[in-house]
Amino acid sequence: MIDNKVLPTRNIHIDDPFWSEYIRLVREVMVPYQWEALNDRVEGAEPSHAIHNFKIAAGREQGEFYGMVFQDSDVGKWLEAVAYLLETKRDPALEEIADGVIDLVAGAQREDGYINTYFMLKEPGKEWTDLAECHELYCAGHMIEAATAYYRATGKRKLLDAVSRFADYIDTVFGTEPGKLQGYDGHQEIELALVKLYHATGNERYLKLSRYFLEQRGQKPHFFEQEWEERGRTLHFPQLSMVHEHEYSQSHLPVREQETAEGHAVRLVYMCTAMADLAIETKDANMLAACRKLWDNIVSKRMYITGGIGSMEQGESFTTDYDLPPDLAYAETCASVGLIFFARRMLQLHRDSKYADVMERALYNTVIGGMSLDGTRFFYVNPLEVYPEVLGKNKNYNHVKAERQGWFSCACCPPNVARLLASLGEYIYSVQEDTLYADLYIGGQAKMVVAGKPVTIEQTSHYATDGRVRFDVTPEQPAEFTLALRMPDWCDEVEITVCGEKLILTSADPDGYIRLTRKWKSGDIVDLVFAMPVKRMSGHPLIRQTFSKVALQRGPFIYCLEEADNGKRLYQLRLTADHDYSLADQTGIPDGVKTIEVSGSRLKSVADWSHTLYSGDSSWAREEAKLTFIPYFAWANRGVGEMSVWVGEEV
Repeated sequence: MIDNKVLPTRNIHIDDPFWSEYIRLVREVMVPYQWEALNDRVEGAEPSHAIHNFKIAAGREQGEFYGMVFQDSDVGKWLEAVAYLLETKRDPALEEIADGVIDLVAGAQREDGYINTYFMLKEPGKEWTDLAECHELYCAGHMIEAATAYYRATGKRKLLDAVSRFADYIDTVFGTEPGKLQGYDGHQEIELALVKLYHATGNERYLKLSRYFLEQRGQKPHFFEQEWEERGRTLHFPQLSMVHEHEYSQSHLPVREQETAEGHAVRLVYMCTAMADLAIETKDANMLAACRKLWDNIVSKRMYITGGIGSMEQGESFTTDYDLPPDLAYAETCASVGLIFFARRMLQLHRDSKYADVMERALYNTVIGGMSLDGTRFFYVNPLEVYPEVLGKNKNYNHVKAERQGWFSCACCPPNVARLLASLGEYIYSVQEDTLYADLYIGGQAKMVVAGKPVTIEQTSHYATDGRVRFDVTPEQPAEFTLALRMPDWCDEVEITVCGEKLILTSADPDGYIRLTRKWKSGDIVDLVFAMPVKRMSGHPLIRQTFSKVALQRGPFIYCLEEADNGKRLYQLRLTADHDYSLADQTGIPDGVKTIEVSGSRLKSVADWSHTLYSGDSSWAREEAKLTFIPYFAWANRGVGEMSVWVGEEV
């Protein structure tokens, strides 16, 4: 078991031709836009009322609670994103706004430490009576995460002290001792947040409470059914069976006994993140073994090629092995964000590039695909095939949208993307004793301590466009250590030049890293050129929906066909056996990121179908066609149209 140190955001400055624009969008567009949305000032968007709820709870305004039962969590995630931005760059105006929000939260807090505007305003006295459905601990967790990030960024303790009081109060409510609730939240989040609170305060009480919530889940008799009986069998979400469908909330078994990814996808990966956190902190080998089983089931049998997870709209859930329909995919943006959280923890526990490969896949495809290129519109659901003519008519596709939305009544995804991208620096490097690992190739400067010596790394990256990366290594004084560079799973060959000495590798160490060990001195340079061919990717033969089809991948990007380039009826298109690809630039796609053109064909019927629906006498003609593929993350930025990741292949 390996415990790697993750570098704090303040030690990383991102300067990257691809990712800097996303960081700018978060700072200049997304966070301000989301602030307006939280204050109900975005014309045409669904109202949030989240800030107004806190103003009412704090006694500053009159009114009634409005929104989802978990509306407070949007404020917590927004604050967390702000904290990461402040950690990397001072912004007095933004900090003043955040301080005002924190004053609101602290002003709304009850004397006993409780914070939740839904129960304080709408159902006072019913706290902790519907944990299966009502997200009290989930909301608490997001506010705790915001508090720890804000304290780290600014040194201000007001929110940290408030959430510590809240966590102390929670600890008096829950536990196995007589008189306490032996329960847990329906939506996991408090568990990983409490580990962060433990890191921020050093108070082991919070680590023990996190462990309690994890280990209590799935115990018998079932807590959700007990509380349902005690409250008179009432339901908050009658359309969902959160009380009795225990797989939905991963409460069907104790967490250590779970071996397959079941139920609500976001809840599952948040739970796994907390399980990995606990394994890191306590060196719990059994918990690590459970994490590995769940990880393996997700990525080898239940994950889309885009890094999306959760294939069913009902319950936003996993279904069964190899059931990955592209057109019905749910693949919630939040679920891929959570998968990245889980992947990073697994890297800390077990050094293997396969975790970083999945982290990269989800990041470059589903996560940034969940937002428009201008940062103002968002996908909650990320399908791999869209046929707009059936949307709004075939209710099986009610969850699918052909264009991104301005905001949502359940607005978890936009602030989740913002907080992940604002903290992206934390995912690039990690340090283990005398080894510095480069897990993501994102340009910028990082300062760290390796083998006890201060080291500055300057990374110049064109990884997203042509696979070129340069590292300028500057130790404070000459020092011997290892620079471990991830060999991406999509790359078959890399050219490496170390201080003028060139070598070509077709494989890395068994864990997927290329290790360069030497006595580094100021001015040492490592150049990498990752071969970036276009690859035809096939799904496992048991994925019935993609059988005999292929998807194109170049570098970290999965590609798709769009109607704007290829016309309607994308299902009629076929890739030929010819592998003659050409790369091109396209207006509206980030500079340097290529589109792919390749020869193909369109199947057209030569029969007359004007008066018949089925025929036993039909034939098809192949018409040559030039197929244009764009990166999946960029789809739906040119209006409504068909889209497909998978395309039939002529054999």
